[in-house]
Amino acid sequence: MKLRYLFATGILAIAAGAGYYSYSRFLFPPQVTTSYASVAPVSEAVYGTGTVEPERWAKVVPLQRRRLVELCRCEGQVVRVGQVLGRQDDAEERSALDQMEINRGQLERDLGRAEKDRDKNDAARTEYEQRWTKLEEAKSRIAAQKVHLESLLLKAPLDGMVLRRDGEVGEIAGPTDVLFWVGPPAPMQVVAEVNEEEINRIVSGQKAFLRSEAFPGRALRATVSQITPKGDPTRKTFRVYLRLPQDTPLRIGMSVEANIIFREKPAAIVVPAEAIAGDWVQTIDDGQVRRVPIKVGIRGNRNTEIIGDIAKGTTVLSPARRDLADGTRIRIDNSLAKAVEPVAPSEPVDQPVATPEPPVLAAATPSTPTDPDDAVISAAISAHIDSVVNDARRNNINR
Repeated sequence: MKLRYLFATGILAIAAGAGYYSYSRFLFPPQVTTSYASVAPVSEAVYGTGTVEPERWAKVVPLQRRRLVELCRCEGQVVRVGQVLGRQDDAEERSALDQMEINRGQLERDLGRAEKDRDKNDAARTEYEQRWTKLEEAKSRIAAQKVHLESLLLKAPLDGMVLRRDGEVGEIAGPTDVLFWVGPPAPMQVVAEVNEEEINRIVSGQKAFLRSEAFPGRALRATVSQITPKGDPTRKTFRVYLRLPQDTPLRIGMSVEANIIFREKPAAIVVPAEAIAGDWVQTIDDGQVRRVPIKVGIRGNRNTEIIGDIAKGTTVLSPARRDLADGTRIRIDNSLAKAVEPVAPSEPVDQPVATPEPPVLAAATPSTPTDPDDAVISAAISAHIDSVVNDARRNNINR
């Protein structure tokens, strides 16, 4: 009797389990959220930060530490090379020069008298030569004093415009104090710093997109013009020069973030980064999950290029569900369904994650833009996040 009871209980348990499995699998399957694969232009970039400068300019600094007695009010004015912009206190030097000039006059008169008698005897000739030597020495000291006085004048080092003036009359300034910036205001360039591990991706002629806090939500264009051959071993960076167009709204001295494009595709299949699980994505086939193998292309902080048997408009699980095997029947949560959307310039960038992606641009737009460059402008504005995180990780390692 007891065995019969246990047998019946086992049968009931098996039946209940089978019923629950059938109910959960066919009547109440797991719920997922989805997105759609989209065709979009994608670009990969190297991130850097820099400052806007004229292509030709120079600093004016005092050679000695003295009090300032004159400074021109000439910011924004055109100046010529050698034009005096300011003067340091030279009263002591001028007084000394006056004394030297008086002494020279006396020596010249003494030489004149000795010259009349130099042919009388050897002593007279010797006296003449000594007075001539003293006069020449006095002339040399006067010339050196004039050079010393000249060094107390602050002059324009080249033709151009006074871009900035610092300091005030009465202050004490020395060789470490820049009093004037002088140079032609155009053309301008951005002098950017790029991490040494990414410098091999950059060559002259590549286009770049700049972001400045002075122009929020706007990407500005530039072109790589030159790369400094020697890097900075302390900061582990290389200097890259970006030429700006004539109509740029940027001003000298502004700081910018630069995304230098080194690879781009006009059209690629992209999905949200969260939809990718290793080397596959999950699609839906007749209400069931199907894993499709793919290769990952250009990674962005939101959307990622995939290469494989995925067409535009294909529904993919987003985020991917690694716990769901092939053939698992699922329910779609339509309230959370989302498609790959373009990154708007005014849209805030994503917060960095613990494991950052490479510094990459990935923009997704439903249609092909008229200007190919415009396709990556909005993405360039937000693509710097990955590199910022990489820099932070490197700094933590170096500490």
